[in-house]
Amino acid sequence: MDKNYRIVNLSTSFKGSPKANILIIYTGGTLGMVHDESGALVALKFNQILKHVPSLRSLDLKLTVISFPVPIDSSNINVTDWQSLGYIIIENYHQYDGFVVLHGTDTMAFTASALSFMLQGLNKPVVFTGAQLPISAIRTDARANLVTALEIAAAQKNGRPMVPEVSIYFDYQLMRGNRTFKKRSAQFAAFGCENYPILAKAGIRIAYNEPAIMPFIPGDNLIYKDKFDTSVFILKIFPSMDESITRYLLDKPGLKGVVLESYGSGNAPTEPWFLDALKQAVDKGVIIYNVSQLIGGMVMHGRYETSKYLDDAGVISGNDITREAAIAKLMFLLGNELDIEQVKRKLAVPLTGEMAVL
Repeated sequence: MDKNYRIVNLSTSFKGSPKANILIIYTGGTLGMVHDESGALVALKFNQILKHVPSLRSLDLKLTVISFPVPIDSSNINVTDWQSLGYIIIENYHQYDGFVVLHGTDTMAFTASALSFMLQGLNKPVVFTGAQLPISAIRTDARANLVTALEIAAAQKNGRPMVPEVSIYFDYQLMRGNRTFKKRSAQFAAFGCENYPILAKAGIRIAYNEPAIMPFIPGDNLIYKDKFDTSVFILKIFPSMDESITRYLLDKPGLKGVVLESYGSGNAPTEPWFLDALKQAVDKGVIIYNVSQLIGGMVMHGRYETSKYLDDAGVISGNDITREAAIAKLMFLLGNELDIEQVKRKLAVPLTGEMAVL
């Protein structure tokens, strides 16, 4: 693991003791990009960030930035990067009151979901944010997203953090990280969270939806695990799926898990060959995890006859979990030395608030 991270201490205007000590982790993404003299986008040197976001000087916070050695386009993010990010947080966990992760938008929900499973028992804020426009752009959303994410990471009530969980802040809304998905690429409201309430809304003040936020658990209860097994793929159901290709994919040597994206409330074709292919895969030890293709969808095995057949084939219901959280959860559980039945049981219940209990 490359540990040659760049560390920058930002000089803000706090006097005496700061309200909070926050670590900013820059992985890459649009937020940290600026235009050079030729007009090309290049990565920002974070010792210059106060030039682009002067309002940071007014925060009563002690801020430190750790940058990945080479900023990553989030389309290239992988498990090794999740492990690097988790390593930074766990190594600095007791030195900071909260963490803000700057990340590209394309895979932010995947990474936030993965971190929520890696950091079980978390009792400090880990707030992901990013931007649709570079921080140097005139109409950028980067400044407001960054400043508000820092305020949320530092927010406390009765000496306890307001949001002791992994979250995503974007365009005035704070969402649970493992409940979030990217829904737009050309608007500032890039993320949605259809199956769970918004954790906070930022206006003149930040209004927290406290009943929806993970409760603070006193003590050092953090359980850190960073092993993932990537022997999985996503199979999206569509009309007239080819039998030979589907069987070929489900019969691949080394395959351990499949996220099945089904119709509506968990429905799939009832053609004998399709159900047989699923059943054969399950019988060989492949775990198949059913999620809805719909934004805000929910799998309910047995509601319609077509979904009952999936249940009979041994497919596990993901209830209202997002695709992003489902793939991260499946890889995480497969990587943690559990037997197949243990993985299936844990897939069916929430680990860190990623799905409802039906």
